[in-house]
Amino acid sequence: MALAESTGDFFEKAADELPVKTMATSNSKGVQVNGVNGVRGGLDDEKERPSEKENRLVNGERSGTATLTQRKQQKSSALKVKDNDYPPLYDDDEREDRRLDRIQAYRAAGIRFAPWNIPYRRRMQTVAVIIHCLSIASTVSFFFFLCAIPIFWPLIIPYLLHMSLSKNATDGRLRMRSERWRRLPVWKLFGEYFPAKLHKTHDLPPTRKYIFGYHPHGIISHGAFAAFATEALGFSEKFPGITNSLLTLDSNFRIPLYRDYILAFGLQSVSKESITNILTKGGPNNEGMGRAVTIVVGGARESLEAQPGVMNLVLADRKGFVKMAIRTGADLVPVLAFGENDLYDQLSPKTHPWLHKAQMWVLRTLKFTLPFLHGRGIFNYDVGLMPYRRRLNIVVGRPIMVAQKREGEIENEEVNRLHSEYVGELEKMWERYKDVFAAGRRGEMNILK
Repeated sequence: MALAESTGDFFEKAADELPVKTMATSNSKGVQVNGVNGVRGGLDDEKERPSEKENRLVNGERSGTATLTQRKQQKSSALKVKDNDYPPLYDDDEREDRRLDRIQAYRAAGIRFAPWNIPYRRRMQTVAVIIHCLSIASTVSFFFFLCAIPIFWPLIIPYLLHMSLSKNATDGRLRMRSERWRRLPVWKLFGEYFPAKLHKTHDLPPTRKYIFGYHPHGIISHGAFAAFATEALGFSEKFPGITNSLLTLDSNFRIPLYRDYILAFGLQSVSKESITNILTKGGPNNEGMGRAVTIVVGGARESLEAQPGVMNLVLADRKGFVKMAIRTGADLVPVLAFGENDLYDQLSPKTHPWLHKAQMWVLRTLKFTLPFLHGRGIFNYDVGLMPYRRRLNIVVGRPIMVAQKREGEIENEEVNRLHSEYVGELEKMWERYKDVFAAGRRGEMNILK
């Protein structure tokens, strides 16, 4: 998918209610701890770890050094977990990382290079990620290569006409969706690269329809692709009877050949027409039951907030997806992806405010933005545009039941109530699982405008 897709930005204009004040959970500061469950999950990509003594001193964890504010925050957090009825989840992918920790990487000019004795399967995982990350560049390049050969012109012209007139991305019929394509072994390797895991906390009856809200956006939303565009993480096994479609910008369906690539995964446009058709057509009763869509609500604006160890969600004023849920009668399902923000490093808006202002201007003007990021390389762990090998834990939360109403019957009070309940579920999920999946966090979850 395209860099920094603003799938959630489509709904920003739809929210015409009074602005909601920025909400935030506890804002206590911490230090980044590189550990098995921390933000530096994949030991291939870890920096030097600070000493345990230093971490205890900074966090005030040494006996008698915790401040009164920290004690109150710890007590408040403990009470929230006690009253939280989300089931316990565990991060069980530690053995491979412990083994990889013993591999010594060759260093040159401060860059760590991958050793030659990396297992073959891990090499194939890297290839799978390269295939997806280069999907736009490779399909567009191949298309222009065909355009340079006159013998293909009789095929290219009808194809372009079909692409401009096609409604495959908005009619909700999912004609080009291929379950065989979604289950290819290469996508299993893609999920194992990080590794990524999909966690189910509550059952979702196939007699209902759903709107999944994915948080955070991260840079490229690799977790959303692995969990909801493929069967790499076993979505159909965990939620049988539900056909989920990941939504992306309509402009992606105007790219030759790439549109066919993403349509095979079942991706659809994030337009109102598309969402309405998906959730009101098809299914056993031809009324959308058993259908679901996944929206990356924060959009490109949230991608600029993506920093390792940080969970900043652009959600306070985004209520368009709640309105769509009421119009279609779809239940809201919050999804929190621990580790999505850790897959890349990017320049911080705090240290480069002028650059952040320029990015925001581009976003307002052109409706997309390009974060200044870096990750790892194919043969090194420190420089490149590939995502780091850092663990992704994607938690699907409790469904919020929504009663269907017509356009003129939707009241702002109901939209605000459902939105508040949705944010509350995200906060419950964060409090329940932050010490399991985000032990090395640098702060608490914040809800931004």
